[in-house]
Amino acid sequence: MFDKPQIDKDGNGIQFNGDGLVECCKPIHGQNNVYLLQAVIRLERESQVVPKPGQFYMLRTKTSDGYFKRPISVYHVEEYNDGARKLRLQFLILAKGTGTKELCALQKGDRFLVTGPEGKPFTLIDSVDTKKTEICIVGGGIGIAPVANFASSLPEKSYDFFACFKTGSYGLEYVKANNLVIATDDGSVGIKGMLPVALTAELVKKSGYKVIYACGPTPMLAYIQKLAKECNVKAYLSVEHHMLCGAGACLGCAIVTKNGTLRVCKEGPVFDAEILDFEKPSARKVPLAEDEEPDISVDIAGVHFENPVFAAAGTFGYGQNFRGYSDVNAWGAICSKGTTLNPRDGNAGQRCIEVPAGDINSIGLQNPGMRYAVEELIPDMMKLKPKTIINLAGSDLESYVEATKLADTTDAPMIELNISCPNVKAGGQAWGIKSELAFECVSAVRKATKKPLMVKLSPNAPDLRAVAMACVKAGADALSLVNTFQAVSIDIESEKPWFNNIRAGLCGPAIKPLALRMVYDVAEEMNKLPVEQRIPIVGIGGISTWQDAVEFIMAGACAVQIGTATFVNPDVAKEVVLGLKTFMKRKGYRNIKQMCGVALQNL
Repeated sequence: MFDKPQIDKDGNGIQFNGDGLVECCKPIHGQNNVYLLQAVIRLERESQVVPKPGQFYMLRTKTSDGYFKRPISVYHVEEYNDGARKLRLQFLILAKGTGTKELCALQKGDRFLVTGPEGKPFTLIDSVDTKKTEICIVGGGIGIAPVANFASSLPEKSYDFFACFKTGSYGLEYVKANNLVIATDDGSVGIKGMLPVALTAELVKKSGYKVIYACGPTPMLAYIQKLAKECNVKAYLSVEHHMLCGAGACLGCAIVTKNGTLRVCKEGPVFDAEILDFEKPSARKVPLAEDEEPDISVDIAGVHFENPVFAAAGTFGYGQNFRGYSDVNAWGAICSKGTTLNPRDGNAGQRCIEVPAGDINSIGLQNPGMRYAVEELIPDMMKLKPKTIINLAGSDLESYVEATKLADTTDAPMIELNISCPNVKAGGQAWGIKSELAFECVSAVRKATKKPLMVKLSPNAPDLRAVAMACVKAGADALSLVNTFQAVSIDIESEKPWFNNIRAGLCGPAIKPLALRMVYDVAEEMNKLPVEQRIPIVGIGGISTWQDAVEFIMAGACAVQIGTATFVNPDVAKEVVLGLKTFMKRKGYRNIKQMCGVALQNL
């Protein structure tokens, strides 16, 4: 896996790295999310190579929200010279994730980043006679692109071509097959059904195929592998994998094969089917009936919430800030601004700075004090449809207890005890760093209120599992995690730390994988307790989409809190709730409880 450089006689690289110029980018007729991107790249040297069928380029828009380029197979290529050596490249792109959706939004004249070509191409085996129809080519969905490119490199009518789609068809302009068979799930074109309806072992044997070349969804490739073995013919399959560099350096796309660990970007993407080992698909859940809706309500410590999407403390004020332009009733609950016994002015100096995929902030728990909140703010908060959760902070035990007593006089159904704020010098996260201090604080507050008590934990604790279990032992009714991560930013012009307190709280999508891991860890620890001792977990940290929420729920959270994403998208709660319902209906989950912690159970 330590490659010799691909260079010409002068020591220059033979691949391309530079800009592509968009000639057109248009949706494929009849397809909701498939686009044809046509672009031109200008080669710098005669030695730079033209892509072969099955190879791919790494592509990315110049203003991408994603960080890495995406591997996209070449659908068609033309080389020409108009005073400079150029390639006209065509790509079929499925707009699925952030990177591919951005590529599909490119307009004529736009420039984007291109690196390649990469990967091992399709090659014709020596035993095949192209004067006979001994080649079978199969493409499924967006996987049609590389095999159609391969087909166009072969003599016309020297192969049979099987194309499978959910609906309609596309990507067949350059296919000149002896027999072209199209199968669609919905029967809109050709045969109704999936590949096994169109391509059977009996047909393979009868047709005299010596080799099958294919690209498409994994279940389709697994079927072809099995078919080829049964019919004793060779098969070469182009597989997909997540990639970082695409050049073989990072080893991130390595897969285990019968020939050892191989890289999809170098030893693949085209592999001999015999060496591949496809995982058995998990049992498919039965979707809910058309007229059946999933129940997304949750009960936490005796409090009923209509949905599991809560506004996180410190990001939604006391429920009024966003009422002018978003539907606050979309939330299942609103956690108040972190409120202390006495009013706080917060931190002096700069308070926030944007960083990749989030922000660092040092607000310092600015708030009007618990007495004012109880008298003037909480009553209006209680008039809103979402349940009110009072987020309560402090410095010493006395201030925590006295603030709790005031909060206890309200009709708010739950208190969230903040022992995790990283932006105050006194108290704050200090109580949540060590298990013995967390136990002391939670125990004291527990005695001061009869309300359900949810404790908000810090990700900066050296042993978060121990802190969580200490809170359970001290009488917490639920846990919410995590608060922000301590971070530092330097102002390079002033040559000083950006924040007066130096360290501040990092939040936003950047922290999601770390927060998710911590929820998973605490859920694992919780499951070690007897069932009657376990308490609910509410996940927090970088959640901005329904997919994020599903991950946290599958990791063991029964609900989630969303904070930073609200600043970007005030309607995030409505979108997450809708996404949750749609996902649960498709996957057959009738309620949140059925989905909660399934990733733990599958270990």
